[in-house]
Amino acid sequence: MFESKSGVLLVAGLVFFGFAFLSNAVVPALIYNQPEQTAEQLVNGNVRFQFEELSRRYPDSFVKAFGEPPTDKSSLVAWWNQKCADALREGRDAYVAEGCWHCHSQFVRPVSNEDQRWGPVSRSWEYQNELQRPVLFGTRRVGPDLCREGGRRSSDWHAVHLFKPTLTSDKSPMPEYPWFFEGEPNRPTREGLALLTYIQWLGSWLESYPYYERFEASPVKGVVLEPLAPEAAAAVPPEAASSENSN
Repeated sequence: MFESKSGVLLVAGLVFFGFAFLSNAVVPALIYNQPEQTAEQLVNGNVRFQFEELSRRYPDSFVKAFGEPPTDKSSLVAWWNQKCADALREGRDAYVAEGCWHCHSQFVRPVSNEDQRWGPVSRSWEYQNELQRPVLFGTRRVGPDLCREGGRRSSDWHAVHLFKPTLTSDKSPMPEYPWFFEGEPNRPTREGLALLTYIQWLGSWLESYPYYERFEASPVKGVVLEPLAPEAAAAVPPEAASSENSN
């Protein structure tokens, strides 16, 4: 067999196939043969706050979707946690069904200073849960990475953005999702509330929640501006002058 070129190539092919099977199938199976976190275990204080905030922002829609919270204080915490977990599952399903992962990634790479744009570089343990099966790394970034989106913007902003993206982001190529609402962005459906909960969960487990970018104080703040000379003041447009006075 080793006396011919074809025999050597056959053996080399079998060896490389075995190595590929070992590294891409056996080793990952052994590494990830661990219990994954359930949606109930993923409920933390940050996403619980956001979920309860939805009940205050959209009380009628929330009660219609999830019902009234129990009056019995002993079961109140368990009720909120379970409803929040249910919303996370449904929101994740809506995110996948609408193809959000086609245009939004959920993975901050250790290149190109991405940690300064999107937040801390993603770690493998962040994907060891049922809401990341399959993982939603995405295929491209038409829109921003979302794995650190939780807490960056209010749920009101996200509701309006889903209802009509151009109202919040001029010239946004994102399609509209009016079926998540009952005619208006302040009347989300159960699926809409679930999607808002899922978005606010992304990154809620980090210590740096909810603000991830490196913050540098503006050098302009605190600077005392000297009054303009009469001839210079006359050259300032009225809108600029009014903006300066408002500051």
